[in-house]
Amino acid sequence: MKHRIVYVHGKGGSAGEAEHYRPLFPGSEIFGFDYRAQTPWEAREEFPRFFEPLRAECGSLTLVSNSIGAFLSMTSLSSRLIDRALFISPVVDMEKLIAGMMEKADITEDELRARKEIPIGFGETLSWDWLCDVRQHPIQWTVPTRILYGEHDFLTPPETMSEFASRIGAPLTVMPGGEHWFHTPDQMAFLDRWIRKSSPVPAR
Repeated sequence: MKHRIVYVHGKGGSAGEAEHYRPLFPGSEIFGFDYRAQTPWEAREEFPRFFEPLRAECGSLTLVSNSIGAFLSMTSLSSRLIDRALFISPVVDMEKLIAGMMEKADITEDELRARKEIPIGFGETLSWDWLCDVRQHPIQWTVPTRILYGEHDFLTPPETMSEFASRIGAPLTVMPGGEHWFHTPDQMAFLDRWIRKSSPVPAR
């Protein structure tokens, strides 16, 4: 039966980015997910609705996901719909990320609870509902996964990524000098080599 690849983009990305991966998965059907969810609770509604019919009509399905798209995927999907996953710069500890943003902005938890939402610049807004949700829904990810991570990823510290990869049993590849956003020619070439090497992730 046919094999399908679904690409889930990060913040500011688009489903059209899936075209980059078409030559990297010859013989597979490639889909980009143009999701609308902006929160984990919206993703838990939207993501399964998109993936269920795709998974029902194929022999296996691989998720390729980037940054916040990987976080939303992990909080909303499971091995029922995904056979294997390739994560690029995934956000793996949202609570720690939010706490770090609060500290840099000098905002206490009591302030965030009282105000509910606090804009902190750079297009980011701290949300009390987000913080509560990630505490109430810790990631329980059991899909066979491989992770690509840039050495200079500004969102996730190396020890956090290493601990997460170890906890879920995911091989972790670190690009020396790499950033959170893989976009330069050298970074994309590294990503492409990693995809070709990692694509035959064993199914469950």
